[in-house]
Amino acid sequence: MGNVFVVGSINMDVVAQAPRFPKPGETLFGTALSTIPGGKGANQAVAARRSGAIVRMYGALGSDPFGDTLLAFLGEERIDVSDVARVQGSSGTAIIVVDSSGENSIVAVPAANNRVRPSLLRDLKFSATDVVLLQNEIPEETNQAVVSRGVDSGATTILNMAPFKKPDDTYIDKATYLILNETEFALLIAEPVEAMTPSRVAGLLAEGAGPATNLVVTLGAEGLQARIDSSVLALSGHNVEPIDSTGAGDCFCGAFGAALASGRSPRDALAWANGAAALSVTTLGAGPSMPTTAQVEAFLRS
Repeated sequence: MGNVFVVGSINMDVVAQAPRFPKPGETLFGTALSTIPGGKGANQAVAARRSGAIVRMYGALGSDPFGDTLLAFLGEERIDVSDVARVQGSSGTAIIVVDSSGENSIVAVPAANNRVRPSLLRDLKFSATDVVLLQNEIPEETNQAVVSRGVDSGATTILNMAPFKKPDDTYIDKATYLILNETEFALLIAEPVEAMTPSRVAGLLAEGAGPATNLVVTLGAEGLQARIDSSVLALSGHNVEPIDSTGAGDCFCGAFGAALASGRSPRDALAWANGAAALSVTTLGAGPSMPTTAQVEAFLRS
């Protein structure tokens, strides 16, 4: 059984609930405002910890009050934060609008997350049983360096390509798993976004589209399609009443990493992550919405 290492972003999410998204130049009255711990890296870490993994977080926080609050939150989640740096300036922040259907629109301000450079990771060492989680809210050079260390150590590396930016192809196929949603998959392989139906995704995966590594394409309520060790598999989605989809992809990644670290097979780990992500959208916010092992087990039984 290995540990989970998360190298990534930590944000304070400022969440406004509104009946719909405002149009350009329009002011809407919202129904509620919340400040909620988030950031893709921190969300992955919380999801992995609540799925039973021992988790160590690498990242950076500013010298502002948000940084104090976020560090305390991660500590309360029993995540090892001894390698979270404090830097001068602002912590990462995301401004999020959530509409009445649970969909969200996000503006992220990286701030301290841009300081998560390879120089911060001098003491980062993995074993072959460890799982490493990455996302695109920190500099790409850092992801490259971490994937390289993962290859050298034999650790399992999981790169979530969100938010999407055109990657350096020299390193993404070295990650053990790439996780994308259907829009990101379309952008990665230069296919029309509107054509990414579940059947189209399955066909493209079977044809070998994308990097030569394990690919997982999440499809929201439709579940997922994946190519694992050259075999394509599909898992259906779960029928839930969505409240807020913020952090669902992060939950999927963290739960998947924790399941792999515990020794589950890739298919079983995907099924676990699929259930955890579905459950996460039934609660407002990102970090605090990540379900526990007991909650996921009960949900999957039902």
